[in-house]
Amino acid sequence: MSTRPFIAARVEEFIDRRIEALLRGLGWRERVICYTGYGSSEQLRVLGRVILVPHRARTTFGKATEELIRRRGFRNFFSAARVRAPFTVTVNGRTVHGVTDRGGYIDLRVRDHGLQPGWEQVEVQTAESEPEWAAVHVIADSARFGLISDIDDTIISTFLPRPMIAAWNSFIRDESARQAVPGMARMYASMLARHPGAPVVYLSTGAWNTHGFLARFLKRHNFPPGPMLLTDWGPTNTGWFRSGWEHKAAALLQLTRDFPQISWLLVGDDGQHDPAIYTEFARIAPDRVRAIAIRQLTAAEQVLAHGTTGMIDPDDEVADIPWVSAPDGRGLLSELDRLLHHD
Repeated sequence: MSTRPFIAARVEEFIDRRIEALLRGLGWRERVICYTGYGSSEQLRVLGRVILVPHRARTTFGKATEELIRRRGFRNFFSAARVRAPFTVTVNGRTVHGVTDRGGYIDLRVRDHGLQPGWEQVEVQTAESEPEWAAVHVIADSARFGLISDIDDTIISTFLPRPMIAAWNSFIRDESARQAVPGMARMYASMLARHPGAPVVYLSTGAWNTHGFLARFLKRHNFPPGPMLLTDWGPTNTGWFRSGWEHKAAALLQLTRDFPQISWLLVGDDGQHDPAIYTEFARIAPDRVRAIAIRQLTAAEQVLAHGTTGMIDPDDEVADIPWVSAPDGRGLLSELDRLLHHD
């Protein structure tokens, strides 16, 4: 069997390299975008991307225009990847080398980092870029509880994946117009307050291009900070399109390997595949699931999300795994308080 990447992936990389050569000829330069990472006492996972950017606007009008465009969703999806770019990560004075993938993405494991539990920063840069600082949440070995949350229609109303509405929400609307699902931030804060040092991880099929917007959204609406595990839209090494289901399932399994001592509260919604994904994960690793909390979409949201009014099938629930559902964070918190009152 051939080990060569799927033809679409090879074509995408060929095009990206040609675009990179063109933009370099126009004077564009490398820039590192840092995503929020995580780690344990054994290793860190540093995430980011290297792209090419033009020189920043120098006039007041140019800077104002640049900021206005940045706050529109479509700006997030226009970036030029720096394919196979060498980079360095510096932690506690120790430098580790890596190379971006064909999409310009950084996903580097750093062992023997020597950092203490809590929020830390590491330096990331290329030979041509300015150094940037990546936030990483180092989780204590004593942590036994964590929260994994979906994003779309769980904490932010997006009405995905119906294409016209999704496109309007993602590409046109100003960031400040996006709405948080009521009560979810309070629910997360309440659950984490009971478990000091517990991590929260945001897991979504959304594109890495939206990381900056999502980080600002979380802060604006008082959601606890945490790493985001997103995906890269487009061809993979094995096919034309990425599978959102596979992305979430693989990320859940990876987190159990990174933190084998943690039992997770899984939070999602019933608009797409969260109940089925979480149920399958609970069957595979029941000792790694503390509870499952599903936000119930309204009938109108169900139709907008996937064209049906179907709700959760109780037969899909896993025996011995606490399972709650409610239309908002207040209802979910009330149900979780009832089931997990001894935590």
